Amino acid sequence: MTQFSRRSLRTALELPMDTIDDLIARPLVDLGATDTVGVSVSFAQAEAAFVAELGRASKEGRWEDISDRWSPLRGHCILDRIDRNWVQSAPAPLNQFAQVELQRLRAFVNIRLFASAPLQAETADLVEGAFKNLRIAFDKEIAGCTDAIDLGVSTTAWLGRTSGIIKLVTDNWLKPAKPELKRAIGQALNALKAHVEAVLEERRAAIQATADQAALAREREDLSLAGVVRPLGSRHPLRQTFEEIERIFLSLGYSVVAGPEMETPYYNFEALNIPEHHPARDNMDTFYMAAPFANDAQRKPSRGGAQGKPGAPPLLLRTHTSPMQVRTMEKQQPPVRIIVPGKVYRRDNPDATHGFMFHQIEGLAVDTDITFCDFKGTVEYFVREFLGPKVKTRLRPSYFPFTEPSVEVDATCVFCGGKGCNVCKQSGWIELFGAGMVDPAVYGFVNYDPKKYSGFAFGLGVERLTQLKYNINDLQLYFQNDVRFLRQFA
Repeated sequence: MTQFSRRSLRTALELPMDTIDDLIARPLVDLGATDTVGVSVSFAQAEAAFVAELGRASKEGRWEDISDRWSPLRGHCILDRIDRNWVQSAPAPLNQFAQVELQRLRAFVNIRLFASAPLQAETADLVEGAFKNLRIAFDKEIAGCTDAIDLGVSTTAWLGRTSGIIKLVTDNWLKPAKPELKRAIGQALNALKAHVEAVLEERRAAIQATADQAALAREREDLSLAGVVRPLGSRHPLRQTFEEIERIFLSLGYSVVAGPEMETPYYNFEALNIPEHHPARDNMDTFYMAAPFANDAQRKPSRGGAQGKPGAPPLLLRTHTSPMQVRTMEKQQPPVRIIVPGKVYRRDNPDATHGFMFHQIEGLAVDTDITFCDFKGTVEYFVREFLGPKVKTRLRPSYFPFTEPSVEVDATCVFCGGKGCNVCKQSGWIELFGAGMVDPAVYGFVNYDPKKYSGFAFGLGVERLTQLKYNINDLQLYFQNDVRFLRQFA
């Protein structure tokens, strides 16, 4: 049997009665059957035609008509015409295969004609002989099942609910039987059905075991072959820098906090001592969005603006992670020691050193009696842990609205060791980040007593620190997803 389901093919190829006569009148070559698959399709069409005719004849009580047309005992039947027109005229390479298909079709037709015909048995011994013939036919058919497809077709042929042989025997032998034979026929039918089910299950298990063994043989690993080297992924260099910075500050007793990337102008600017028209806002130009519920009169105003009323200030993408410093101080009394990692946004044109989106880690420490010396010691410890113990630091005066005094933290060039090179512009120093002591004005926004508390803050550019640590000369490489670049950090 071929490697496709004859049952599904029969369903698709059922032909009317007049068509089968036209079909078998033509040689296989004329039907396009030039290979074994084409021959199987032609015989499946004949099989489908027989099943259709038998079904119609059984409903109309015309079993004799089907027997006359198909039974090889009648002479000049359809099977004989198939032998003459298909098998004997088949090309030499296909002749033997066509003979096998014809034998299978004869067995298929004969067993169904036998099960559909009235039972010619007047005694229990004759009944037993008829069922013995069915069992012999079944055993012979099952012996030829070599795979799950063949077994599925045979299962349907014998146990099918509408046209299975067991169903035909029930309808044509048991139901119309004489009362004195019903018991014998019923017992023989039950025995046949039990035999069919048992053999089918046994055959199914054998076929499955054979298939499992074949699969194991195919999938068995040859331990003498070289192993397959599978590429391993790695953490992104920015993620590695994030984790290293967090590890350093966690060892100093800091906590990691996160906050929203979409902020209000109050937390992003005003609470950090950057009022609306302050010049410092020029280099922090960012992306603004219309405030939700801006025209809802019932919306309560948010702190620092009349959000919820007509003319409410828009929201924006934060330009630094400092807003979380204010939010943390609003909720927590000193001591406060936090770092805030995350994405920030500014309206910059992308180039080797700028981008409209980048990453920062901002830090804040507030407590009683924190001095500039504490700040300097923390900065030096971080730089040496991150860039190496030989790196030196220096502080240059600078200005930031939310710190006073403010400084720029520089480190000796990691590429030339402070001797001077093109990267550090022959100065021996490289700018790292800005920092300073928290401006007392900021404490007024969070209800801290500036006479009692003091602290320092700093802001680290993660991309910049990563460039220094790994000698990367183009910030855009971080976001191009070039595997050749990323696998260097595995």
